Amino acid sequence: MTLPSIMLLLLLPLLFSAPSTSTARDFDFFYFVLQWPGSFCDTKKSCCYPATGKPTADFSIHGLWPNYADGSYPSNCDRQNAYDASQIADLMEILRSHWPSLACPSGDESTFWKHEWQKHGTCSESVLDQHAYFGTALRLRTQINLLQALQDAGIKPDGGLYSSTDISSAIRNSTGFEPKLGCNADGGGNRQLYEVSVCVDAKGERLIECPISSISNCPPRVEFPPF
Repeated sequence: MTLPSIMLLLLLPLLFSAPSTSTARDFDFFYFVLQWPGSFCDTKKSCCYPATGKPTADFSIHGLWPNYADGSYPSNCDRQNAYDASQIADLMEILRSHWPSLACPSGDESTFWKHEWQKHGTCSESVLDQHAYFGTALRLRTQINLLQALQDAGIKPDGGLYSSTDISSAIRNSTGFEPKLGCNADGGGNRQLYEVSVCVDAKGERLIECPISSISNCPPRVEFPPF
C-alpha cells in the first residue's frame, strides 16, 4: 500500500466524525441587552401586553447575544437543540416578569424566548445549556439594576429630556463599564432611550469593557418616557 493511501485511511475517521452543526465555540463575548418598555410601546407601532398583564415599569431583558470581536456574530448555531420549556420550568415566573414580550399580537412569551434561544442561545451552548442561558440573563439583570442606577443619578422615566452622556455616565458609575445606548423614535419622531447594552465575558460570568467600539444611535439629548 502506498503512503498516500495509508494517510487517506488514517484521515477518514476524522473526516466523517466532523460535527454537522455550528456551535460558535470561539465567540469572544456577549452583549447583554436591556430594553425600556415605555419606549417599546411609545411608537407608531405601539405594543401589546402579554396575557399576564402589563409588565412592571422597569428595564426588561431583550437578549444575551454571543458576538465576535470583529463586530460580527453567530446565529442559529444548532437547529437540533430546540427550545424546551420543560428545561426552564422553574424560571418561568421570573422570566414572565423580567423577560416579557410586548410584541403584537399579544400571546405567550415563550415565542419570544424560543426565538432568543434558537437564534442566540444555541451559539453559546458549549458554555451555557438552556437553563443556564436563561438563568444567566436573569442574574445579570438583577446585578445591573439599571433603573435604580439611572434614578440615583436623577434620571427618571418622566418624559423629560436627558443628556445621553449623563445616562452613559450614570450606568458606567454604577457598573464600572461603558454601556452602549440605543434609541428609537416615538409617535412624533422624537428620539427616546430604548435599549442599553453591556458586555459580558464569554463564560457569562462578569461584565467587561466591550471589545469593540460602542456606537450609539442616540442624539445628545433623549427622552425617557414613562410606562
